[in-house]
Amino acid sequence: MSTPNIVNVTTINGNTAVLSISTTPTAIANNQPSSNQVFKINALYISNQTSNTASVNVEIYRAAVAYPIASYVNVPNNSVLDVISKSIYLLENDALRLTSSNNNTLTGVCSFEVIS
Repeated sequence: MSTPNIVNVTTINGNTAVLSISTTPTAIANNQPSSNQVFKINALYISNQTSNTASVNVEIYRAAVAYPIASYVNVPNNSVLDVISKSIYLLENDALRLTSSNNNTLTGVCSFEVIS
Protein backbone atom coordinates (compact mmCIF):
# COMPACT_ATOMS: atom_id res chain seq x y z
CA MET A 1 0.00 0.00 0.00
CA SER A 2 1.40 3.38 -0.97
CA THR A 3 0.06 6.79 -0.17
CA PRO A 4 0.70 9.56 -2.68
CA ASN A 5 2.86 12.47 -1.64
CA ILE A 6 0.21 15.18 -1.50
CA VAL A 7 2.78 17.91 -2.11
CA ASN A 8 3.51 16.58 -5.62
CA VAL A 9 0.05 15.63 -6.85
CA THR A 10 -0.97 15.35 -10.48
CA THR A 11 -4.74 15.18 -10.03
CA ILE A 12 -7.29 16.46 -7.53
CA ASN A 13 -10.90 15.59 -8.33
CA GLY A 14 -13.75 16.95 -6.24
CA ASN A 15 -16.65 14.66 -5.30
CA THR A 16 -19.91 14.74 -3.39
CA ALA A 17 -21.43 11.43 -2.31
CA VAL A 18 -24.94 10.94 -0.95
CA LEU A 19 -26.32 7.94 0.90
CA SER A 20 -29.66 6.91 2.34
CA ILE A 21 -28.35 5.41 5.58
CA SER A 22 -29.48 1.93 6.62
CA THR A 23 -28.99 -0.24 9.70
CA THR A 24 -26.12 -2.03 7.93
CA PRO A 25 -22.74 -0.24 7.88
CA THR A 26 -22.33 1.18 4.36
CA ALA A 27 -19.47 3.20 2.88
CA ILE A 28 -20.19 6.72 1.69
CA ALA A 29 -16.52 7.07 0.63
CA ASN A 30 -14.37 4.03 -0.11
CA ASN A 31 -10.69 4.23 -1.11
CA GLN A 32 -9.92 0.93 -2.84
CA PRO A 33 -6.74 -1.09 -2.12
CA SER A 34 -3.81 -0.23 -4.43
CA SER A 35 -5.62 2.87 -5.74
CA ASN A 36 -2.52 5.06 -5.35
CA GLN A 37 -4.91 7.72 -4.09
CA VAL A 38 -5.73 9.47 -0.87
CA PHE A 39 -9.23 10.80 -0.13
CA LYS A 40 -9.43 14.14 1.66
CA ILE A 41 -12.78 14.22 3.43
CA ASN A 42 -13.82 17.86 3.75
CA ALA A 43 -17.32 17.63 5.21
CA LEU A 44 -19.93 15.11 6.32
CA TYR A 45 -23.51 16.09 7.06
CA ILE A 46 -26.30 13.84 8.29
CA SER A 47 -29.86 15.04 7.74
CA ASN A 48 -33.12 13.81 9.17
CA GLN A 49 -36.18 15.04 7.29
CA THR A 50 -38.65 12.78 9.07
CA SER A 51 -40.73 13.27 12.19
CA ASN A 52 -38.72 10.59 14.04
CA THR A 53 -35.45 10.96 15.91
CA ALA A 54 -32.75 8.56 14.76
CA SER A 55 -29.10 8.03 15.64
CA VAL A 56 -26.07 7.70 13.39
CA ASN A 57 -22.79 5.86 13.75
CA VAL A 58 -19.84 7.16 11.71
CA GLU A 59 -16.61 5.17 11.51
CA ILE A 60 -13.40 4.75 9.59
CA TYR A 61 -13.10 1.13 8.54
CA ARG A 62 -9.45 0.04 8.19
CA ALA A 63 -8.02 -3.47 7.99
CA ALA A 64 -11.34 -5.03 9.09
CA VAL A 65 -11.48 -2.84 12.20
CA ALA A 66 -14.04 -0.07 12.77
CA TYR A 67 -12.75 3.13 14.39
CA PRO A 68 -15.64 5.33 15.55
CA ILE A 69 -15.81 9.04 14.83
CA ALA A 70 -19.34 9.45 16.17
CA SER A 71 -20.99 6.62 18.07
CA TYR A 72 -24.77 6.60 17.67
CA VAL A 73 -25.32 10.33 18.00
CA ASN A 74 -28.97 11.42 17.94
CA VAL A 75 -30.13 13.40 14.93
CA PRO A 76 -33.40 15.08 15.93
CA ASN A 77 -36.29 15.20 13.49
CA ASN A 78 -36.06 17.87 10.76
CA SER A 79 -32.43 18.74 11.51
CA VAL A 80 -28.88 18.38 10.23
CA LEU A 81 -25.82 17.13 12.12
CA ASP A 82 -22.37 18.42 11.09
CA VAL A 83 -20.14 15.40 11.78
CA ILE A 84 -16.93 16.36 9.95
CA SER A 85 -16.04 20.01 9.42
CA LYS A 86 -12.24 19.68 9.57
CA SER A 87 -10.47 17.57 6.95
CA ILE A 88 -9.48 13.96 7.54
CA TYR A 89 -7.77 11.57 5.11
CA LEU A 90 -8.70 8.08 3.98
CA LEU A 91 -5.72 6.02 2.91
CA GLU A 92 -5.82 3.07 0.54
CA ASN A 93 -8.23 0.37 1.74
CA ASP A 94 -10.01 2.80 4.12
CA ALA A 95 -13.74 3.48 4.07
CA LEU A 96 -15.93 6.05 5.77
CA ARG A 97 -19.00 4.07 6.85
CA LEU A 98 -22.38 5.15 8.16
CA THR A 99 -25.04 3.23 10.10
CA SER A 100 -28.45 4.41 11.30
CA SER A 101 -30.68 3.18 14.11
CA ASN A 102 -33.60 3.27 11.62
CA ASN A 103 -33.61 2.32 7.94
CA ASN A 104 -33.89 5.21 5.49
CA THR A 105 -34.59 7.89 8.11
CA LEU A 106 -31.21 9.62 7.72
CA THR A 107 -29.31 10.85 4.67
CA GLY A 108 -25.56 11.41 4.50
CA VAL A 109 -23.83 13.98 2.29
CA CYS A 110 -20.05 13.78 2.06
CA SER A 111 -17.77 16.24 0.23
CA PHE A 112 -14.29 14.93 -0.56
CA GLU A 113 -11.32 15.18 -2.92
CA VAL A 114 -9.57 12.25 -4.58
CA ILE A 115 -5.86 13.08 -4.72
CA SER A 116 -3.31 11.18 -6.82
